[in-house]
Amino acid sequence: MKITFRIEYRTNWGESVGLTLGGNDGRLIMLSTSNGIIWEGTCEIEIPAGGRPLLYRYGIYRDGNCIRREQGAMPHCIPSTKKKTLELSDSWRDAKRVAGTAVPIFALRSEGGFGIGDFGDLKRLIDWAVMTHQGAVQILPINDTTITGTWTDSYPYNSISIYAYHPQYIDLRQLPALKDEELAKEFEAKRLKLNALLKIDYEEVNNTKRAYLRAIYKQEGKKILSTAGFKTFFDNNSEWLRPYAAFSVLRDRYGTPDFTQWAEHSVYKADEIEAFTDKKSPEYDDVAYYYFIQYELHIQLLDASNYAREKNIILKGDIPIGISRQSVEAWVEPFYFNMNGQAGAPPDPFSKNGQNWGFPTYNWDVMQKDGLKWWLKRFRKMAEYFSAYRIDHILGFFRIWEIPMHSVHGLLGQFSPALPMSPQEIESYGLHFQKDFMTKPFINEELLQKSFRPEFLEFVKSVFVVNVHHDIYEMRPEFNTQRKVEAYFKGKNGDNDVEIKEALYALISNVLFVPDHKNPNLYHPRICAQNDYIYTRLQGYEKDAFNRLYVQYFYHRHNQFWYEEAMKKLPRLIDATQMIVCGEDLGMVPDCVPWVMNQLQILSLEIQSMPKNPAHEFGVLSEYPWRSVCTISSHDTSTFRGWWEENKEITQRFFNNVLHRWGEAPEKATGDIVKQIVSEHLKCPSLLCILALQDWLGIDENLRYPEAAAERINVPANPRHYWRYRMHISLDKLMTEYAFNEEIRQMIDNSNR
Repeated sequence: MKITFRIEYRTNWGESVGLTLGGNDGRLIMLSTSNGIIWEGTCEIEIPAGGRPLLYRYGIYRDGNCIRREQGAMPHCIPSTKKKTLELSDSWRDAKRVAGTAVPIFALRSEGGFGIGDFGDLKRLIDWAVMTHQGAVQILPINDTTITGTWTDSYPYNSISIYAYHPQYIDLRQLPALKDEELAKEFEAKRLKLNALLKIDYEEVNNTKRAYLRAIYKQEGKKILSTAGFKTFFDNNSEWLRPYAAFSVLRDRYGTPDFTQWAEHSVYKADEIEAFTDKKSPEYDDVAYYYFIQYELHIQLLDASNYAREKNIILKGDIPIGISRQSVEAWVEPFYFNMNGQAGAPPDPFSKNGQNWGFPTYNWDVMQKDGLKWWLKRFRKMAEYFSAYRIDHILGFFRIWEIPMHSVHGLLGQFSPALPMSPQEIESYGLHFQKDFMTKPFINEELLQKSFRPEFLEFVKSVFVVNVHHDIYEMRPEFNTQRKVEAYFKGKNGDNDVEIKEALYALISNVLFVPDHKNPNLYHPRICAQNDYIYTRLQGYEKDAFNRLYVQYFYHRHNQFWYEEAMKKLPRLIDATQMIVCGEDLGMVPDCVPWVMNQLQILSLEIQSMPKNPAHEFGVLSEYPWRSVCTISSHDTSTFRGWWEENKEITQRFFNNVLHRWGEAPEKATGDIVKQIVSEHLKCPSLLCILALQDWLGIDENLRYPEAAAERINVPANPRHYWRYRMHISLDKLMTEYAFNEEIRQMIDNSNR
């Protein structure tokens, strides 16, 4: 196709305009001008097969180098057309601020749904966004998480593939109808029952939808897999699709995704899996079933994606920071990961013991040797469907909180990479380094009495600890790690058992320093050690020395080091596509993080209840950077209404000092309070204001769910949280709430978004 590009942009002397196709490192097309204002260029372009969009973005060049790029709300898209020639006239101006909605796809509800949201419902959500003058829709990860086949798979950040999508998101309405009328009636009865539920029944929904998919595959599979569309999809995706399908079949056969337990193929060998997935293989029918599912998911997601582009809606995806240690990637490419470590996060106000996600950490040294190929493929695949993406825990590209395999909590972790301290350096702060006292759990009679109720004390002393001298104890060898303690209490879930187990975990983490995982003769100060008993055993001058060391280590020592680590990775990954890049930069944020995000033009995340300026109790909306995403709540926090009810004293200060209202704060956030906070967020400087659907609904006291606590999606402190939140009204009903929708339209229009 022959395309002429035309854009009006006033350049400075010595500058020229060009555009890149398909990503910032894609094909460069330079434009020419006769007056320094109107820039034009003509070229031949091949439109991608399979209905995939071709995106492009303009940039300013000097001496052949790009000095700045267009910062539009989304890249330009070459429309699908049968014409042989095409003229495109674009504008380049400061991006208009955009309002949007964040909601997991699984939480969507429609009258024709199957008890869980699907890709068809995503199009309905886009229609609602258009109706209310929004410009963005943000979702959570949608990758396949099928590990146990139980509700624990509802956690969307623990996927078995970075490419494959979860079968639960297939819109069954878009598949051919079942010809077996009796079977069709049975499924319809189950659909009505599941769709009437207030919350998701993850196991029943997935078992029923998979049974339906098996029936459709048996009826239509060969026909669908013989189409030109599937063949194109297979050719473009076979590199990941064949291992994923083989992994899924083997998982089903052995009843576990733990490939180390498989009798055959426990170690991935490309030639064996090629034979396993060959059309002549006896397993091919089972393999092709997973091809069929992924193809249908691709068609439906691409359709929703193209629909969003047509409606000028930014569809924003989510890239999890970790992968499951029982995943296709861990099986196929184990050299990219440190399987002997666990990724997590240090303690924060929501999780006093830190978070242990259980994911293996990345072997960045190996990844960088091949130019980050693993990540580049992942980002480019995502760009087929999304105009923007959220990097979950962007801090992981600077450093990750790595927890030893013997730990359950996150307190004994250390940043990786990091610069550990020698005993000599520790002593240079005025703290005499005592290895046994400072690096091994300090347990004495006083601590045992403080940690355990009297009725448990003798049991703990006789089973878990041993007296070594005077009033000093140590953990018995069979219980000297948290994992060993966890194993002892497996299946014992009574309140007393949990209380004793958690107290034993705390004994084991009662140290001042943890050994470096690479060099045990070097040490890291234990995070939040000041909260533990061992810190109270220090003299005053020792506490002062430890605090100086602690502040230097955690807040100053690594800034340049971590800046350089991030700049080895992020620039190339960001340049791989033209998607808008947003970073989840909450938590224990080093000073170097905003340096990198500003330099690479990554949008930060701003939440008023989690201010980044320690001088403020609440974020100041007017101070939010333009290059940011602001929101009121996230999937990991309570909604605004839920937050309002959690701490009366904090709520009262917010009521008086932020909302500037007199008197006593009401027990529950009224509709007008929610409307005020939404309106103020819409007017803030942030480029994107993306609010949780629950916070939008909170404006209307007749429309919102009666109980605020029921709107919460996740509780990070609970590693076994059931992700089952659903909209309490259908999208169909929401579209007919004309007064509410008009209210949102006016608020967005009045905010100039």
